[in-house]
Parts: sequence; structure tokens; C-alpha cells
Amino acid sequence: MLQGVTHTAVTPLDVVKTRRQVDSKLYTGNFQAWGHIYRTEGLRGIFTGWSPTFFGYSAQGAFKYGWYEYFKKTYSDLAGPEVAHKYKTVLYLSASASAEFLADLALCPFESVKVRMQAKIPSPYKGTVDGITQITAKEGFSGLYKGLYPLWGRQIPYTMMKFASFETIVEMIYDRLPGSKNDYSKAAQTGVSFVGGYMAGILCAIVSHPADVMVSKLNAYREPGEAFGTVTSRIYKDIGFRGLWNGLPVRIVMIGTLTGLQWMIYVSPPLS
Repeated sequence: MLQGVTHTAVTPLDVVKTRRQVDSKLYTGNFQAWGHIYRTEGLRGIFTGWSPTFFGYSAQGAFKYGWYEYFKKTYSDLAGPEVAHKYKTVLYLSASASAEFLADLALCPFESVKVRMQAKIPSPYKGTVDGITQITAKEGFSGLYKGLYPLWGRQIPYTMMKFASFETIVEMIYDRLPGSKNDYSKAAQTGVSFVGGYMAGILCAIVSHPADVMVSKLNAYREPGEAFGTVTSRIYKDIGFRGLWNGLPVRIVMIGTLTGLQWMIYVSPPLS
């Protein structure tokens, strides 16, 4: 549920990011976008898509961390103690990629509803249940999974980078600070965890952004029954390589904040 809460908290960033990915000319900047949305759609408009975000990422988080522990143990047992210790980074990356692959099956239907709610003005759905009902009625169950391939392309590199870079960044921070980690208060360690998570989030946003643009575009423009390769080629022909990076600055802020908060909560010692 933690992932659902943190992702829901940054919904205003996500709304602007998604709309700028679908139509790069819609707004001139992030603050102009929020002002325009507030004036024309009210506060509710700024939080468009919060419910599928909450349910989708809550489900994804539960599956991801559950499967991660399963695959980590399974791969460790298959490799044996010595090999597992020697190649623990590879093992953790493999476990995280496997877990994300399955977790995205739970996320994708909610992501489909969320993107359509945010990309179309006004939102075509009243909420999560209404969105799922309308999509399945018009496009069948497969309509909820039309963005699955780019979702895998976004989330799997994101998760691998999230796990691979955080520990390294935190170690680098402490190496450049006087004294050792244990010399610092719990509050200071919490701050380091957030900074390390935020910096890891920047890397996550960069490596996964082209696929994130495709997720938004596919859910907004893919016709029922249209082949994945056909629609992908059509979208790329329309936006080009440069268009794959639409909305990156706001997504860096969004993913950096998300990743920083998540690592801060998971890793930091209790402030007692």
C-alpha cells in the first residue's frame, strides 16, 4: 500500500507529465499547466487519476516485493551459497526484474485507466470502476493490457536501476562525509537515505522515460485490434526520437521524489 500512497501523492506531477507526453504543445511549462488545470478543471482536475493510481500501485507494490523475496530465495538456492554471495548484485537484479515482470500484470489495467483519465480532457471516466467497465465493454479485456509491452519496458529497467544504484549512491555519500555512518544521528541517516533515493530516482526516470512516453501514447492512440508493432511505428514516425523525451523534467521530479520517499521509509532507522 505504501507504493500506492506515495504515487498518489505525486498525482499532480503525473497529470502534467502524461498530458505533455501525449501533446507536447498543450502547455508551455509545468506551473502554467497547473494554473490552467486549476482554473478550468478545479482542484479535482489536478488530482485526475488518483484512484487508479492508488489501487494500481498498491497492487503492484504488494506483488513486486512479495515476488522479489520469492525469486531472491529461489535464485540463491539454485546458485548455491558461494555463487549467490559472489554474484549477489546479479542475483538481486534478476530477482527484481522477475518480480516486476509479474507485478506489472496487476498494474497494467489500472495504468490503462489512469492514463486515459489524465490524457483526455475532460476525463472520460468517473473513476476506476467506471473506467474498467467502459474499456472492457468497448475493447474487451485485452483493452486493459494494450500498453503492457511498453509498461514492461518502463518498469523493469526502472526497478533494476532502483535496486542497483541506491546502495552505491548511499555508500558514495558516506564516503565523502567525515566519520562513518554510525557517527550520524537517525535523522541524518534518514536524510541520506532520501537523497540517495532521489538521486537513484533520477537515473530511474532517465532509463525508463522513452517507454513511459510510449505507455501514454499507446493508451491514448492505439486503435482496437491494432498490432503493437504497427502502432509503435506510427507513434515513433509522428514524434521522432526527440519526442520520446517529452515530459522528462517533470518526471525526474516525480520519480526522484517517489524513489526518495520509498527508500527513506524502507531503509531508515526508526526515529525513537
